[in-house]
Amino acid sequence: MKIFRHLFRFYINSSIHVGLSCLALFCITQQQLFFSSLFSLVLFVFLGTVFAYNFVKYESLIRRRKNTIRKELKAIVGFSGLVFLGLLYYCFQLRFQTQLGGFFIVALTLLYALPFFPNRSNARNWKGIKIYIVSLCWTLATVFLPALEGDFSLDVMVFVYGLQRFLLVFVLILIFEIVDLKNDDPLLQTVPQQIGVERTKKLGFGLLVLFLALDFLNGNFSLLSLFFILVTAFFLAFANEKRSHYYTLFWVEAIPIFWWIFLILYK
Repeated sequence: MKIFRHLFRFYINSSIHVGLSCLALFCITQQQLFFSSLFSLVLFVFLGTVFAYNFVKYESLIRRRKNTIRKELKAIVGFSGLVFLGLLYYCFQLRFQTQLGGFFIVALTLLYALPFFPNRSNARNWKGIKIYIVSLCWTLATVFLPALEGDFSLDVMVFVYGLQRFLLVFVLILIFEIVDLKNDDPLLQTVPQQIGVERTKKLGFGLLVLFLALDFLNGNFSLLSLFFILVTAFFLAFANEKRSHYYTLFWVEAIPIFWWIFLILYK
């Protein structure tokens, strides 16, 4: 039982789970917008998500504690190194315009993680901006990269779909911010810190209603999408500061994964 606990911790802490969540949203895009299967881009998005999250989470920790890194973190660093090599390989399999899109996401990630400007912290610590950068990166990776690689016309439908994806990720992050409220630095000015938990939940519910309205407009509405929006609303409604971190790190991040699985079965 102990070995399974360690494997599960590694699965969560090495960002494999969040990588699968991003991959699931990517595959949902492929199925709903009828993009062809792009194996190289699928792996690029998955590996890129895993590496980006590990970089953001552990870069400063490794830099500050070079001589006191515990074994699990060393394993994650080694794993991330292999992920990075795979990421580079599949990057060179992509079309040039997709590489440019990927480079832009990398630039946003570095801006989010590293302090580029004198006397300024990184963008992660800029008041209130974190949620917008993360939502934008996920939207670009799961909607616009497959459109670029597949040479799909960036018409109104794609941009409306991209707006939907941004709204969905935004709401999922709101759940994280509510659960992490007692641990987040007040200077971060997350949404719950600015407007309170109850107003944050009302904001999230409103954005989910807007998501469904755009679903009708885009012609993608189905009982399946309604079901998973209700599931998201359920997790938002019951989010609070006393919830375990696994409430978000596993269950909330699993929503896109189950959505993808059910979409495959539904089709």
